[in-house]
Amino acid sequence: MNTLTWNKKLLSSLALALVLAACKSTPMVNKPVVEDKSPAQSAAAEPANSGADTSAIKEVNIDSSATGNNPLKDPNNILSKRNVYFAFDSDAVAAEFKPMLEAHAKYLLANTNAKMILQGNTDDRGTSEYNLSLGQRRSVAVKKSLNLLGVQDKQIETVSFGKEKATPGCTDDACAKLNRRVDVVYENE
Repeated sequence: MNTLTWNKKLLSSLALALVLAACKSTPMVNKPVVEDKSPAQSAAAEPANSGADTSAIKEVNIDSSATGNNPLKDPNNILSKRNVYFAFDSDAVAAEFKPMLEAHAKYLLANTNAKMILQGNTDDRGTSEYNLSLGQRRSVAVKKSLNLLGVQDKQIETVSFGKEKATPGCTDDACAKLNRRVDVVYENE
């Protein structure tokens, strides 16, 4: 075999190896984490009056024909709870929001035409770019939680508002906690 042919084959093999290496998948860097917090710890992460207390909920009614009401608008139904709150600089979904997310997942699974928009929000600390990214990570973390409960991607849209919807002039942490959230909004509601 002549040297020129051998060099061409070697270069072709090397080029093919480089192309295949460039196409290799890489794992996600920022995987959403669901934290399990005890009640004493979760009280610090949850803002006052967040509506996440689900201890009084006995049953989730997702059928509007049974009651004549829209379960999404019934204030006594867990489906009326629409906010997932986050700790500072975190995209981890706290365990205290599991019952609410399970109820929304059950509703979406029973109503395959229903679609929701998860709107990620942050407090006003940090740059706009960072907060848009954090808001998106938060909305994706809630989406992943719903995906784990069986909800299909086609029923969920994620969007980040970053600090656009933050309460202006929030100087204390109690106020800022209310801005660190994902809002659950149903399409056509």
